[in-house]
Amino acid sequence: MAFVTHHIIRTITSSSARNAAIKHVTIIGGGQMGAGIAQVAATTGHTVVLVDTSEDILKKSAKGIEGSLKRVVKKKFADKPEAGEEFIQKIMKNVSTSTDANSVVQNTDLVIEAIVENLQIKQGLFGALDKVAPQHTIFASNTSSLPITDIASSTARLDRFGGIHFFNPVPMMKLVEVIKTQSTSQETYEALMAFSKALGKHPVTCKDTPGFIVNRLLVPYMMEAIRLYERGDGSKEDIDVAMKLGAGYPMGPFELLDYVGLDTAKFIIDGWCAMEPNNPLFAPSPMLNKLVAEGKFGKKTGEGFYKYK
Repeated sequence: MAFVTHHIIRTITSSSARNAAIKHVTIIGGGQMGAGIAQVAATTGHTVVLVDTSEDILKKSAKGIEGSLKRVVKKKFADKPEAGEEFIQKIMKNVSTSTDANSVVQNTDLVIEAIVENLQIKQGLFGALDKVAPQHTIFASNTSSLPITDIASSTARLDRFGGIHFFNPVPMMKLVEVIKTQSTSQETYEALMAFSKALGKHPVTCKDTPGFIVNRLLVPYMMEAIRLYERGDGSKEDIDVAMKLGAGYPMGPFELLDYVGLDTAKFIIDGWCAMEPNNPLFAPSPMLNKLVAEGKFGKKTGEGFYKYK
């Protein structure tokens, strides 16, 4: 009876906490995505702790956030430099950094993971944090391609685990994909939706399917463009122009691939192919594999489908 009573009290308390507004956010990963999420959350009045493995990375992250805010100030406070500086300082006060994730998550409402796209590493991270985070804490991954269910499987809080996929650059892109697995509770889902809206974003909902909405459509589109080029049906230049002028896309598929990174595109399609080897949309590309093997990843290496040097 005591166990049952304790279980009911814990359930009610947990449910009540999840329905409360998310105020304290821990972001794991100080890269471009993590820093962008931290900036937006801090701007909207959330208390944010940005976590990474070294102080050097975190200093670079903080400098990047401040630089991004200065660009905002140039437009918003062009004639009021003092107000602009006050704006920056107010937001930066909402952001702190740490290299000790286990300590930080003991007092947080939401953990957002934005680290390397590696399932085992993500599972290891969440498995460790699950042991020290409070019952009410929601876990969410910013993954763009890995199954949320697989990431969550390393924890004992499947009902308090979801996906929250931001788009780069986070401060500018309005869209957020909120992913609800079969185990994600309605309370957790609603909390993630409310949090996204509190950030000034436009959340959309998707089930835990490969690539969610945007990348599920975008990655096969880019791969089909490569296949079109591989067959000699059109040049990469003409394919890019056709999609920009005919479909109204801001970038053609090869320009986009070089911008995203060919290594990233290969990583995603290889993972999906392993999950669904008979799906023709997920078939690998010999040309893409060759470029990646040669270290030609796109803009970040100076050459991909196009040269940038």
